[in-house]
Amino acid sequence: MISVGSRITELRKKMNLTQEDFAKKIGISRSALSHYEKDRREPDYETIRNISNVCDVTTDYLLGKTDNPNKSSTSETNRAFNNFDDITDQEKDYLEEQLRIFRKLRDNK
Repeated sequence: MISVGSRITELRKKMNLTQEDFAKKIGISRSALSHYEKDRREPDYETIRNISNVCDVTTDYLLGKTDNPNKSSTSETNRAFNNFDDITDQEKDYLEEQLRIFRKLRDNK
């Protein structure tokens, strides 16, 4: 599994930023960033959130829980399944039917 520090380094380099510039963007000192990148220290929640926002990746990606850095797929899933107010009645009916079919197939195995 890739470390948090390695992910941070990878993201910073993809943005073509020095440690100093990246540290300023996420609101920490350059030395703190260096410690994170070398896995000497773990970033706190606020720092992880700031890195996630600046780099436009999920916190799960930073923490190594997924290899998919994209926020968009997470947002789309949340919109479809956690906020039914945003979808039409026809879409709700379709999703509910698909879920019934899935559960029936799963339970018959």
